[in-house]
Amino acid sequence: MTVSNSAAGSERKAGRLVALAVVASLLASTCCVLPLVLVLVGITGAWMSTLVAMKPVTPYATAVCIGALGWAGWLLFKPAAACDIEDGSCATTRPVARRVFVVCALLIGLLLSFPQFAPLFY
Repeated sequence: MTVSNSAAGSERKAGRLVALAVVASLLASTCCVLPLVLVLVGITGAWMSTLVAMKPVTPYATAVCIGALGWAGWLLFKPAAACDIEDGSCATTRPVARRVFVVCALLIGLLLSFPQFAPLFY
């Protein structure tokens, strides 16, 4: 395995971890965000009150989310090993992956902090 393949593998792993963090943050904020989004798009009903049953899962999903996001950040922002000069893929893919990570981290932060300011919308 060359160094550039190793860097590409860590970027793929970081992408999977960011996806896991996004899914976990959606699960962690299901009790608050999902009902609001459903109401905004016009889907209503008494069944939406059953989404509160997901509340006990929130701390575990938050822990998974923060752990996955931290691991992905470590993989993306640690100093890269030397890239293959002929390939040059590290020079183009790493900055893009870092930008995607930062955007996802900001959105995840917004989702995880939503229960604190959700009462303003209801």
